[in-house]
Amino acid sequence: MIEDDENNDCMDVDVVPEMKQTVAVIQGVTAVVTASIPAVDETVNYKVLLECAFILNGILPALPESEKSLQGAIQRMCEMWLEKELEGKEQLGKTVFIILLRKSLNKAATGADVIRLWNLHQTLLCFDYDSEDSNEVKDLLLQCFMSVRHIKKEEGRRFLSFLFSWNVNFIKMIHGTVKNQLQFFPRSLMEYISEVYFRAWKKVSGEALEILEHNCIQDFMYHGIHLPRSSSVHSKVREMLSYFHKQSKVRQGVEEMLYRLYQPILWRALRARNSEVRSNAAFLFIDAFPVRDPSFNVEEMDNEIQKQFEELFNLLEDPYPVVRSTGILGVSQITSKYWEMIPPTILADLLKKLIVELACDVTSADVRCSVFKCLPITLDNKLSHPLLEQLLPAVKHSLHDNSEKVRVAFVDMLLKIKATKAAKFWKICPMEHLLARLEVDSRPVSRRIVNLLFNSFFPVNQPEDVWCERCVTLIQMNSAAARKFYQYAYEYTAPTNIAKLMLTIRRCLNACIQKATKESLHDDDDEDEETEKENISVLNDVLSINDVACMASLLEITVILWRSIRKALDHNEDAKDYAIRKFASVLPEYLKVFKDDRCMTPLVILASFMPPAAIPTFSCGVISKLRNIDSGADQSKYSTLIDCMCHWGQVGHIMELACDWLSDVLTPRKSLKTSERRVRINVTQESKPELALDYIEYLLTHPVNRGCLLSAPKKKLSQLFKILRAAKEVLDSILKATNTSSVSCNQATSLRAFSLCCRLSIHLQNKFSEEGKDYLSILKEAGDWIESQVVPFLLATDQEDGISKQSNVSQLIIQDYLTVCKDLIMVGLGNLKFQACLLDIALAVIQTERGGFCTPVLLCVLKEITEASLTQNTETHEVGSLLHAVQTVFQKVLECVSCRLKKQPEEGIQLIRSIQMPLGEFIYAVQYWRSSCPEVHQGVLSTLLDAIVAEINYALQKASTERDLTIPKTVSDLPPLSSSLMTIIMKTVNVVRSFLNELMECILSKEIEEIFSLTAMVCIVIIIKGKHRASLLKDIAPVIQRKLITYKETATEESGNTESFRILYESSLKILDELLNP
Repeated sequence: MIEDDENNDCMDVDVVPEMKQTVAVIQGVTAVVTASIPAVDETVNYKVLLECAFILNGILPALPESEKSLQGAIQRMCEMWLEKELEGKEQLGKTVFIILLRKSLNKAATGADVIRLWNLHQTLLCFDYDSEDSNEVKDLLLQCFMSVRHIKKEEGRRFLSFLFSWNVNFIKMIHGTVKNQLQFFPRSLMEYISEVYFRAWKKVSGEALEILEHNCIQDFMYHGIHLPRSSSVHSKVREMLSYFHKQSKVRQGVEEMLYRLYQPILWRALRARNSEVRSNAAFLFIDAFPVRDPSFNVEEMDNEIQKQFEELFNLLEDPYPVVRSTGILGVSQITSKYWEMIPPTILADLLKKLIVELACDVTSADVRCSVFKCLPITLDNKLSHPLLEQLLPAVKHSLHDNSEKVRVAFVDMLLKIKATKAAKFWKICPMEHLLARLEVDSRPVSRRIVNLLFNSFFPVNQPEDVWCERCVTLIQMNSAAARKFYQYAYEYTAPTNIAKLMLTIRRCLNACIQKATKESLHDDDDEDEETEKENISVLNDVLSINDVACMASLLEITVILWRSIRKALDHNEDAKDYAIRKFASVLPEYLKVFKDDRCMTPLVILASFMPPAAIPTFSCGVISKLRNIDSGADQSKYSTLIDCMCHWGQVGHIMELACDWLSDVLTPRKSLKTSERRVRINVTQESKPELALDYIEYLLTHPVNRGCLLSAPKKKLSQLFKILRAAKEVLDSILKATNTSSVSCNQATSLRAFSLCCRLSIHLQNKFSEEGKDYLSILKEAGDWIESQVVPFLLATDQEDGISKQSNVSQLIIQDYLTVCKDLIMVGLGNLKFQACLLDIALAVIQTERGGFCTPVLLCVLKEITEASLTQNTETHEVGSLLHAVQTVFQKVLECVSCRLKKQPEEGIQLIRSIQMPLGEFIYAVQYWRSSCPEVHQGVLSTLLDAIVAEINYALQKASTERDLTIPKTVSDLPPLSSSLMTIIMKTVNVVRSFLNELMECILSKEIEEIFSLTAMVCIVIIIKGKHRASLLKDIAPVIQRKLITYKETATEESGNTESFRILYESSLKILDELLNP
């Protein structure tokens, strides 16, 4: 056995050299044949060479992949044989053609492979299309139409177009493949594919041409008209047809072909009943316009064109807005291209139709927008300018259109008019209108108006003094528009020009101050007059420091300009330092002269752009200004000063001031020593705790300032937080005080401080949670305190004055606490334990007789807890308990409202109005997340159904006469709570569907066992029918009907209420019969 193995190994060793030797021989023969081909001609007998070529051709398919160099050598030999057109080329060509075809379809193929395939394209004619041997070739060729490499390569497109000439039946296969592949092709390939079809159309003839035109091109026309616009293929088919339309203008024969192929389908489609078909046909008609046969004589041509103009007018009057918009595009394109060829009367009629009628189309903003989007196309033809100049002033009010996109398109048209110099844009739309719109409009419109007016009010090619003059002119025309103009001016000029204008305005203000100073001193010195003339001399006669509005506007614009180039100044320290020096040198004087509030605001903002050291006099006095502001002052009095301090990084001074004022009220004993230490500074200063809270609230409310506050030294943050925490102790003393007059002055302050303390704890937790500190402990402690100390005051029934006041304070405490906790959960900071504790407090509150005050905010809390639970595993016991508590609290909320309605109807109705919005948001949130929280969804819907049925049931039972037993058929006929709940439910069909499913479950589970509740359900069904499709009720109505029939005996035999039962039964049955048998 060992000997046999050794012999086999020897044989393997012998085979390898033998194989190499064979390959070498074949390579040698291939080289000889390849070298001999160029020398072969008619005089040479090359039969032996032909035999060798045939042998090599037979070997080629059998060669292993490892012999790629030999494969390539034989392929090149075959290609040379074909190029020389020697005998046997068909047989050699077919083999190499298939090999190259396969190779060109490989992922690793290159453009060179496609070129080599194209060089052998005539070989395809050697294949018999009808032979089974050609099936593989057909499959490979069809794959070429799916290959991006073949489509993008010039030689590849030549090859693909050549394939149409192989066989007429193959044309249909190609077209089917392309159609199926269109949805996967990117739009960038459409022009290439169109080129393949077009080249094929030029090359083929006879039956092949007829097949190509009717089965391919006309098929694309049909689909271009009938495919819905939502289809991914529709736009691609359009693009392919557009390629042919463009060729009709430059290639002979295309126009006639298009006319002939469109004739049977286009004109009929323009009158189709389906509006989308008309719209698609309109687009193709316009894109191909004029659709005509060049062989027509003059009269026939005129008649055809006249007919097509009539079609254009028909498009403009179509009832479907998209068709009208397409017609507008067509009119604009056609008039732009063929203006000189169209009769003037038709031109005038077409444009009047657009400008006078369709620009004011009240039924569609899209149509109005299309007019102004498309007119710039017409403006490209200068011959249109005189007529449009006459017509366009009629649409000046379109600048005030209630649709933003129409206003945007209108201003874009004005920009086009300005660019083409077709007319003076202010003659089409007066300057007053443009400025009024600039003042109030949105960014997209305002930016365009600024672009339109930029050269008028910021002529960068003129001296800087002129810029300032134009600025003053703009202020005098419309100061609000002026501020908006300079807000966007930086987008249309360099930051350098913005900085120059700032400094020019500064010189202008300086000149006004100098002029006022001189007039007050009665100084007529000639030298001073010359100096004055150097400083904005033209404006001296116009401006005065007594014109407060103009001075304030100039200062505001300076601030706006500086703010717009802040980033650019930060990257150019020299320019920034220069601007700071210039304005810092004049700011003290400005503060003395411009004392009006409107001037002070921009001056303070301007100061905030500079370092405090640059303006020491002002910067040192800001905290004094804040200290001297009166309590209860409007936010505008202190907001800019606080912003300024924050920009300077001096928020700590504001915190110290607030702490001093608050400590006098919240921690008087603890602040005694501090007061003694600062007695010389603060002895004459009045404490303003309310103002301190205003400052803190402003800092917390504005994100930039809040960031500065939270970045303050931790010692100061801790001190502020500690003082605010003391508000809970003060509130506790208010609740426990027997003589409330002694502490009532601190009640409002303490409540605000408590609320701000809770809010600050959330921000601190968010900022410093990674450091391991738990700032939310204050909220947990407050929750325990509310549950143990505050809620009991709601249970008090004594109506004495003291108790009443304490109860009111407890309500405010709870409301503030719930509001803060709602925000806490919304930002994702409250854990499951905290949420569960919060619901416990809520349940304790809502179960009190006075618990209705918190229902609006409590519903918001329920919504946030429900949405927050989505991030948790709802299958855990902890989350399940929490969601069960949500359902319980919601049930108690509706019970509370119902109870209030019965005891105090007016207060109950007010309560319903207050919960309408949060209740709707909660229900819609539960519906939206129904798949994640099915238990909550089912529980909430069940509670809603119970509440509605119970209230209607109660109302029916209270009815004292037969007339009062009328079944409500509209929402307004329902009792107050049911009316509110049904209004919310019926706003969305998904909630209605879920609600009806719950109603069905309720009936099938036999929970409804008496006539009043069944009547209530009939009432629900008929009300839903009035607002939604009857198909929603097709399942539930028969079920209620069968249930009613079950109670027939009860309704007729029940003692005492027999007549009432009979009336309700018959009325309900009649309603259901009408519903089921309309």
